[in-house]
Amino acid sequence: MTVPQPLTIHAQQTPRALADRFAETRALSAALAEPLSDADATIQSMDDASPAKWHLAHTTWFWETFLLRDHLPGYRRWRDDWPYLFNSYYEAEGARHARSRRGMLSRPSLAEILDWRDHVTHSMMDLLDRPEHAPLIELGIAHEQQHQELLLTDIKHALFQNPLGPAMWGAPSAREPAREASGWQEHPGGIALVGHEGVDFAFDNEGPRHRVLLEPFALSSGLVSNREWHSFIDEGGYRTASLWLSDGWGWVQGEQISAPSYWREDQQFTHSGWQARDPDAPVTHISFYEADAFAAWAGARLPTEFEWEAAAQSHDPAAGNQLDDAAPPLPRGGHNLFGDCWQFTRSAYLPYPRFRTAEGAVGEYNGKFMSGQVVLKGASCATPRSHSRTSYRNFFYPHQRWQFTGLRLAKDI
Repeated sequence: MTVPQPLTIHAQQTPRALADRFAETRALSAALAEPLSDADATIQSMDDASPAKWHLAHTTWFWETFLLRDHLPGYRRWRDDWPYLFNSYYEAEGARHARSRRGMLSRPSLAEILDWRDHVTHSMMDLLDRPEHAPLIELGIAHEQQHQELLLTDIKHALFQNPLGPAMWGAPSAREPAREASGWQEHPGGIALVGHEGVDFAFDNEGPRHRVLLEPFALSSGLVSNREWHSFIDEGGYRTASLWLSDGWGWVQGEQISAPSYWREDQQFTHSGWQARDPDAPVTHISFYEADAFAAWAGARLPTEFEWEAAAQSHDPAAGNQLDDAAPPLPRGGHNLFGDCWQFTRSAYLPYPRFRTAEGAVGEYNGKFMSGQVVLKGASCATPRSHSRTSYRNFFYPHQRWQFTGLRLAKDI
């Protein structure tokens, strides 16, 4: 999760265009939750995940707290006791309900949350045409897009706990998958500029832009597939200690890991319930430990975040299999570096040179999480299409795999 650097609005970026994107973002969140019952939207399957209802409420709390409360004269909170329930981790905003107990919030109901959302969305109309609020509105849109992806991955994990394998949507319409490209994309190395260029919106962890020195390398043209992962399993990948980092081997043994999440025989669990697993689709829902072990087994390695970003300069961040609407997200494969799954790098999530945390509560968005996590690049099939950028830095702890996470191999040349 991530706060913007001071940003510049493109000449073409009019207040009305910003208002349209705000309205579209708010509408998409509601559309993603539309198939859910109140019970579906309330359950919490693990500490890393939050109920769908909480995501809808937290994003609304964000708009109410940082825009309406602070910038709309005369605005009164919908409920004075709800900020305690729906603040996430902002210490500057006071005490909050424990993250691990969000699933205990049977009330307010989903219907009450949706009423609150409508009220806040309508109230925001008085601020959307004021240029001085544009940077914070941009942040709010990006923040809600992040929670749209989290809503999808969290509810998938929750529904997976049900032995009946319930579907959130019907099976996606049949279409020919976009098969992965083969071969390697070579890069000569040298001095590369990485990080956000300072035009349009970016999170603060994407900058400042700076130089890095790269040795010659190659990046795989395709993502690792389910078929390739099956070979890793069949050849004892999960039973061969020499392939694993020490922490990873301890995790595999302690958690009795033997396959990616959501695998069962030749099936995988999806937002459409249990479906036949496409062997040629990209493997997803793996941890950093698994990605690193597979790379060792394949005689390759994971790329650094800077190698990945340098290789991605010629690719369109809006291309590939990403979320356009409320259709069920499903990895399919393709030829673009973006889409299908977030790709693990071997880079630690650390601040760039000259990074400074922003002042105020929103400064808690990113910087305080720069410890013990690894960077992922690209975008997934659950990432709203307008949300991805070459400089984007996603980050997770090494053992986490409930997101659409996969890998693309790299090697030295």
